[in-house]
Amino acid sequence: MSETDKLFAGSIPENYDRHMVPLIFESYARDLSQRIAALSPGAVLETAAGSGVVTRALAPRLSPDARYVVTDLNQPMLDYAATRQGTDGRISWRKADALSLPFEDAAFDVVCCQFGVMFFPDRPTGYREARRVLKPGGCFLFNVWDRIEENVFADDVTNALAEFFPDDPPRFMARIPHGYHDTALIRTELESAGFSGVTIETREDQSRAPSPRHAALAFCQGTPLRNEIEARSAERLEAATDHAASAIASRHGNGEIAAKMQAHVIMART
Repeated sequence: MSETDKLFAGSIPENYDRHMVPLIFESYARDLSQRIAALSPGAVLETAAGSGVVTRALAPRLSPDARYVVTDLNQPMLDYAATRQGTDGRISWRKADALSLPFEDAAFDVVCCQFGVMFFPDRPTGYREARRVLKPGGCFLFNVWDRIEENVFADDVTNALAEFFPDDPPRFMARIPHGYHDTALIRTELESAGFSGVTIETREDQSRAPSPRHAALAFCQGTPLRNEIEARSAERLEAATDHAASAIASRHGNGEIAAKMQAHVIMART
């Protein structure tokens, strides 16, 4: 994984939260927060929190005396997430690497991570760290995207950019966000890290956007895909975004659009 695959900086955090979050993340954040709240945890650690969509969904569901530590490797994303969250004494914000967590053993009842483990350069190490900081009987809850062909708008944008840059197509979406969908591999890596009782549920939903341009902006300028586009031709970012929007419109029409998205939701216990 290149450094640009993990770089959420500049205008990406705001564009990510404005366009990408409502497009594909909010419904899965609600689902994950409901699952976590049902466990009635007293102490929660969130890793790879991004712009805070799970944080905003989960915090109101936690008990008044719960402790909630929200972390991300990218300080700009963490800073942005904190600005979106109201004052809440239960929440603390900390830059942290999920592969080397700065917390004591057995400190949390739940560790959660929404669409973040795909970015871990060493997932088994990340899983072992999650298990280390969980109390006996604790739970690791996370989700990952299914293969890109099951996530229509991501696939549309990837194919459109392959037309726009035929000699060197940007493949970030297929390579990273949709590159870790093998459920057998996920289960094996979790069990190797010491987890048991692994359950994996495949959950289909609808991705919705007010326009094709909105969806194209989300992917092309609200994710590290932007870094790949600009590496090829910085001055063609807007043209590439327009081309992706046109491709989406040709398949789904103008105005409000909707298409299938699909992810795996994983629960593992210590």
